[in-house]
Amino acid sequence: MSADFPVEEPARGVTGRGRAREAHAWDRTIRYWDAYFASAWAATLAFVLDAAPPGLPVRAAAAGLLVPLVPWYLSVGRTLLQQDPPDERRALCYLAGAVALFLPAAVLADQSRLMAYALIPQCFMALRMRWALITVTVINLAPVPGWVALWRPGWPELLANVLFAVVTLLFSVVIGSWIIRIIEQSTERAELIAELDASRHEISRLSAAHGALAERERLAREIHDTLAQGFTSLLMLVQAVDAELDSDLPEARRHLALMDETARRNLAEARALVAGGAPADLADASLPDALARLADRHEAALDVTGPVRALPAGVEVVALRSCQEALTNTRKHAGSSVAVHVNLAYTDDAVTVRVHDDGRGFDPAAVSGGYGLAGLRARAAEAGGTAAVRSAPGDGTTVTVRLPVPAAVRSESA
Repeated sequence: MSADFPVEEPARGVTGRGRAREAHAWDRTIRYWDAYFASAWAATLAFVLDAAPPGLPVRAAAAGLLVPLVPWYLSVGRTLLQQDPPDERRALCYLAGAVALFLPAAVLADQSRLMAYALIPQCFMALRMRWALITVTVINLAPVPGWVALWRPGWPELLANVLFAVVTLLFSVVIGSWIIRIIEQSTERAELIAELDASRHEISRLSAAHGALAERERLAREIHDTLAQGFTSLLMLVQAVDAELDSDLPEARRHLALMDETARRNLAEARALVAGGAPADLADASLPDALARLADRHEAALDVTGPVRALPAGVEVVALRSCQEALTNTRKHAGSSVAVHVNLAYTDDAVTVRVHDDGRGFDPAAVSGGYGLAGLRARAAEAGGTAAVRSAPGDGTTVTVRLPVPAAVRSESA
């Protein structure tokens, strides 16, 4: 149970600025309770000392019983009330001591019962409801029989005293219910804050993990589409040179020149990948020019349809990589001496890259694993586009990648 009223206890697990703010509010509110206790005690003492009956010695005795309440609160009660939850055994001991000082004073001088307004909230702050109700009932009603037996008042005084006891008891129930409700709301809010904080940390962790996975997949596709394909070309050229050194030296030299060009291109792609810049083919050229060089290296025909216009770098990179992947697959799987045709089509709302070969074809449904077709579709999806592969054994292959053109680019073109 919360040790203050009506402050919200700082939630366990809440860190940083939230914890500092809650701790500051807590300290500020317990000081308000100190001031409230001191005001109630001083007012009670003043009423007791200023009362007409009983005589001064009796009033002095009642006041003397009230004086130890201050060090008792400061040394035991204040520390106890700041615990979360308070130690109920210690709380019972503290309140028993406070009641032991309060009841005799209330019997000697009924004005002393004003001190109940400071003790009653502490019962609900430190005890569970059952013990709190028992304690406040004792505080409110127990002084009445002793006061009646000692002073034997008349009916008007007795009625006023009983009425005061009933009113303070009702006040105790009302203020106690309010305190308990505030404490429960504060506890629930603290739990919600702790859960929210834990959820925020979990979301942050999952977001970081997802970002790392996405970046890893992106790098894997980049390496597959650039460096891995370049190294594959180098291996194929090395095998060709090895077979031609003894029989066809001019052709071997031509392949060595291609190896040099491929190695330099791979080096440029590696530098672009590390620097996070555009692919080497797009560094100083338009998309049609880059595709033209790519098609020339793969001995493919290229045609461009529609009004050529500059596109966002991300769209052009996806178009280039998609064409690169399709041409590489054609070289590896379509067979030798196949005709390959690349079409780059610009329309109002999209750019489409289509690569067709008349090779041996394959069954797309039977292909699984690897980065090729999966990476092709993933790239297109990241750019908001689609990738389709149409093929059948003996019927060639057509790879079509359609990428939407952003609305801003369309409006500029219009």
